[in-house]
Amino acid sequence: MRHTDARLLSLSLLLTVAFAAQAQHRHGDAESKAAPAPTGPVEVALDEALIARLPQVKAEGEAHGRKLSCEGVALVELLRASAAMPAAPLRGAQLARVAQVRARDGYRAAFSLGELDPSLGNRPVVLTRRCNGADLPAEDGPWRLIVPGESRPARWVRQVESIRVSGAD
Repeated sequence: MRHTDARLLSLSLLLTVAFAAQAQHRHGDAESKAAPAPTGPVEVALDEALIARLPQVKAEGEAHGRKLSCEGVALVELLRASAAMPAAPLRGAQLARVAQVRARDGYRAAFSLGELDPSLGNRPVVLTRRCNGADLPAEDGPWRLIVPGESRPARWVRQVESIRVSGAD
């Protein structure tokens, strides 16, 4: 093999390896093109028809001395159905996004999308209207968040009136 041919072969191999490395670094561009992840703030509608179509889950725990057994929807499923969170595992800037839950009385709690993502934190958070076999009383409803497994119920938001997903900036 001549010296020029060897240099061309080396250059060709180098370019092939570089192209392959770049393609792998894209972190599944095909997936992200199918469903673009939101970048700006998203107001999540508490739409009863949409929520009724989502899979029902159960959540149990104790808040302020009261045992609760509730049925509702996983917050992560509501965020995905509302296009506030991508269906694919989170990557990049999506890991800095936060769901802020606001209550009628001004109380607020926040959940990072990373802690909700089933492939990362997998924190169960349930939005409910029914506990202990009955609709929530007016002082707790119309919606309530239940967060089983937390040491204290500080993020068990009563009187949920809005959910907003935004960047952490």
